Amino acid sequence: MTRPLRIEYPGALYHITSRGNQKKDIFVSDADRVMFLRTLSAMIKKYHWKCYAYCLMSNHYHLLVETVHGELSRGMRDLNGIYTQQYNKRHATVGHILQGRFSAFLIEKETYFFTVARYIVLNPVRAGLVKLPEEYPWSSYRQTIGLDRCQAFLSAKDFLQNFADDRKNARLTYRDFVLEGRGSPSPLLECGRGRVLGSPQFITQIWSQTDDFFQERPENAKEEKLLGRPLLTDLFVDEMSLHDRNVAISIAIKTCGYSNIAVARLLSLSPASVSMILKKTIEH
Repeated sequence: MTRPLRIEYPGALYHITSRGNQKKDIFVSDADRVMFLRTLSAMIKKYHWKCYAYCLMSNHYHLLVETVHGELSRGMRDLNGIYTQQYNKRHATVGHILQGRFSAFLIEKETYFFTVARYIVLNPVRAGLVKLPEEYPWSSYRQTIGLDRCQAFLSAKDFLQNFADDRKNARLTYRDFVLEGRGSPSPLLECGRGRVLGSPQFITQIWSQTDDFFQERPENAKEEKLLGRPLLTDLFVDEMSLHDRNVAISIAIKTCGYSNIAVARLLSLSPASVSMILKKTIEH
């Protein structure tokens, strides 16, 4: 099976999840959770990540990380691989404990940073494990609001600076923001079939930069375009200039694998006109 496209670059922000094989638990004790956090800390240091939020559930985990040098896949390979080895050794088991590859959503920091961070720490509340997020000890929330000592790998100070200048007010503002989010739907639902969460301009910008990836891996290009692509409506926004529209046409067809007919139908153009626009855009 073809793997979903990974878009990696320095400074990228991701919501990451990894689930247990066959939906089985990946943490069966608090000792397992401590062991995982130690491994996560080592990977953050090794790959120069910034971790803004996390939550460890029983059969999966959530992370919000920024990859300073763009090394997402290598870091996640080591994180999941080393934890699996440690888990198997500790419990005298063998084989995979995590289901396939991790899931990663690329997040636009300017628009969805805080709502995704809130979504992560509210997981135990949505699951009915606790009534308030501070009652759950295995997320970053208690550390961020100052109830527990902050672990060195958690970038809580940088995160809180977005809420207020002084730490006390920042923590209170962040706490109110999280509590207001109880009952809100997952922001990841707004991704549609794609794995990029952000404004239409951000989505278009990201997909316009993927041509080199497909040229380097032509054997899987078509399948990966289909697996990771955004919705057509995400690529075309209101009041686009003619130039921007034509660039978006090229991205939709050449990079994302949409048909000329699908693009023509959305834009109320003829397929022949779309083909002509695509040809001229590629030539230039």
